[in-house]
Amino acid sequence: MLDDSKPSIDWDSLTFSFTETDRMFISKCEQGGEWEDGIMQDYQDLRISPASGVINYGQGLFEGMKARRSEDGRVLLFRPEFNARRSADGCRRLGMPPVSEEMFLDAVRKVVKENIRWLPPCGRGELYIRPLIFGSGAILGVAPAPEYTFLIYAVPVGPYFKGGMNPISLKVSDEYHRAAPGGSGGVKAIGNYAPGMMPSKNAKSEGYAEIIYLDAVNHRYIEEVGAANFFCVKDKIIYTPELTGTILPGITRMSTIELARSLGYEVQETKVDVKFAMTADEAFCAGTAAVISPIGSIEHSGEVAHYSDGGIGEITQELYTALTDIMNGRVEDKFGWTPEL
Repeated sequence: MLDDSKPSIDWDSLTFSFTETDRMFISKCEQGGEWEDGIMQDYQDLRISPASGVINYGQGLFEGMKARRSEDGRVLLFRPEFNARRSADGCRRLGMPPVSEEMFLDAVRKVVKENIRWLPPCGRGELYIRPLIFGSGAILGVAPAPEYTFLIYAVPVGPYFKGGMNPISLKVSDEYHRAAPGGSGGVKAIGNYAPGMMPSKNAKSEGYAEIIYLDAVNHRYIEEVGAANFFCVKDKIIYTPELTGTILPGITRMSTIELARSLGYEVQETKVDVKFAMTADEAFCAGTAAVISPIGSIEHSGEVAHYSDGGIGEITQELYTALTDIMNGRVEDKFGWTPEL
């Protein structure tokens, strides 16, 4: 029987951190076979071989998505079909069996329903949903694992950046790069994230919120902001790095572009030179965890660019309000982005 009591959480102090919840979904698949229907079970540790493909060769990916409670009590997801499709594309790139869109979405809904008591009240956080697909079977040579696991758990979370919707300071990395052409930069592969931990930690120790990566070929074009996509605004035109296979095709990125164009703004998906970005009027980053976060300043090679006089840019604020109003069910969703649970 599911526990319907309220968890003892101070919702107003909620951060973007791990909290063990009640239930998780899990399914298995043999290489060359079909995914099992899967089951819901109590949240628990996994039993896995030391020779598993994910531990030895990093054969795995994850997704990040959120469920929100609207003011009128509905539970809303945000474009979950694109997480399903992105994960399937990633599985193919990493040599893993894709999970069907139908199975993915059904599992997501089950996990939210069976952890519903952990969903924060409207405006006080979200239920972060974490699907994982990885090689759980034992393999010694560098080859696809013989068995795979698909699981989903969920965690209540608050703002990704401390302080919520306040301008953050970023530092451009000239030494480290996130991905190279032909690699797995466009996949939400688990191996893409560990190499960024040390540069990010170093930047945070210097007082910055996160690092900005440049491209690995020319060392001049902005790629990503840690785990979020980058945008800047110059003369009311919005610019964001184009998808060339080296950056993640973010769902919040895609939605921000579509929303901005619907509001009449010109959006250019192009190569964004860091020198150009330093002269922009506004800058912000976008992602599932961060949603839209204004950038107050960027440091690059000893120079510091400040945006919007230290506040939140007008276009940044307009996009944030318009996007979160849709996500939280405060306005009519004319796009059909927020299916109810």
